Amino acid sequence: MTPSQFDADFFSKTVLVTGATGYVGGRLVPRLLAGGHRVRATGRSMRKLRGRTWANHPRVELVRADFQSPDSAQLREAIEGCSSAYYLVHSMSPEYKDFPHADRRAARNFMSAAIQANLKRIIYLGGLGMDSPELSSHLKSRAEVGRILRSGPIPTTILRSAIILGSGSASFEILRYLSERLPLMLLPPNVLNTEIQPICIRDVLTYLESCLGNEETIGEIFDIGGPDVLTYRQLFNLYAKETGLGKPLFITPGFLSDFNTGRRIVLSIARMVLPVSPAISEPLLQGARNRAVVMDDRITKIIPLNLMTCSEAIRRAIQKDSLRIVETRWSDAGQLKPPEWTHPGDAPYAGGPLLQGGFRLTLDAPSQDVWPVIACLGGKTGWYYGDFLWRVRGWMDNLAGGVGLRRGRRHPEQLLVGDALDFWRVLMVKPPRRLILLAEMRLPGEAILDIELNETRHGQTEIRLGTRFRSKGLYGLFYWYTLLPFHDLLFGGMLRAIAKRVGHDVISGPEKFKPGPLVL
Repeated sequence: MTPSQFDADFFSKTVLVTGATGYVGGRLVPRLLAGGHRVRATGRSMRKLRGRTWANHPRVELVRADFQSPDSAQLREAIEGCSSAYYLVHSMSPEYKDFPHADRRAARNFMSAAIQANLKRIIYLGGLGMDSPELSSHLKSRAEVGRILRSGPIPTTILRSAIILGSGSASFEILRYLSERLPLMLLPPNVLNTEIQPICIRDVLTYLESCLGNEETIGEIFDIGGPDVLTYRQLFNLYAKETGLGKPLFITPGFLSDFNTGRRIVLSIARMVLPVSPAISEPLLQGARNRAVVMDDRITKIIPLNLMTCSEAIRRAIQKDSLRIVETRWSDAGQLKPPEWTHPGDAPYAGGPLLQGGFRLTLDAPSQDVWPVIACLGGKTGWYYGDFLWRVRGWMDNLAGGVGLRRGRRHPEQLLVGDALDFWRVLMVKPPRRLILLAEMRLPGEAILDIELNETRHGQTEIRLGTRFRSKGLYGLFYWYTLLPFHDLLFGGMLRAIAKRVGHDVISGPEKFKPGPLVL
């Protein structure tokens, strides 16, 4: 299909953004809305979609769509009525052991539904890397998804980028943590000297948005990158310069040149220091051995931009972090899965024993004074009491291959549904009344932390901190009862510390109470 075959009003029709709660998709949606487009934003969790800052915009439509699902009718309905689609689905997450297989399945399901829905155009953001049998699994998967999308009758534009520099991106967080926590780095020499061409997230978004209104880009493949080509050694040194850190000392012993040996050592170090889940960091780190440089710069003639240098991109990302302006983060991605036992209508015993515990405290303060203290939990603020125990639990989770505490939080004061919060994820947030967190640490069961503020007619607030745990087998029961004394210590202490932070008198408590079933 050629550009002339598109309807005259093609570019004014609804635009579909898949993966709208991910790092790129979550930033692209408001850009499109600001440009006057009507947008249909899809994700696997309506709860997460509704929690986005742009969810109530008059020109946005929220639709649940899981492209891993074989339900072609449901997927077709999600696409119907849209002229163009941004394909930003990525399966590189802890929930998929074989993410290339999941990526293939999602792309094929999307293509089948898109053809049935008479979609006119696809724009896809892939990975930049030389075509080679030595490509990492991540880059091979990105290339394979592009081939699947282009195999059908729908014109597909592919933008291929290398490392994306921006506050909250997985690549930038890896760069940041390795630079700030490892003044001495043990790296294979072939990785340290690999050439890359990073690009700022601002420029990625501009390219994506500009392609939509430019017929010259229809059905084409473009490499996109910033103005700088540099090695990883130079990138680390550049980050150190922009942040005022000392230059890292690199050690490149010969034995690390062996692929298997180098891979094991580097990934082991990464597990200890990175906040990014191994399911995401390991494929990205494995791709560091692949040269990723723009080989075809035609896009710079079609869409001329004043591209941001690496220095400017790093400086901008650091500034946005310091100003607390982080729209999306790598940890936003992933499906939000409320436990089955929170669904209405299920018997209390469904799924196994539900173990519960909690503390409550009444404070001589309105809920509006208490909520800001609750909303700042986790991250650099900590948990107000027993932070050493929280850190030990996070360290244990890291050793078990879990997410640990290093993810922190997207914003120090604001929470959205779907946000990662240390080793929890925000399941519900209703200021100034309730915060419900779903545990994502390694557990023999499913756990929820529920903080509820109930204001009395006298202007006092009862703070309820409840835990619910659905155990899996005898080990789950053993885990719960073994940690019960520590939970009593932590949660009672947390309530006292919260009261102290609020700065108002305690009327009663903390005292134990039984929370009861939770229905979301």
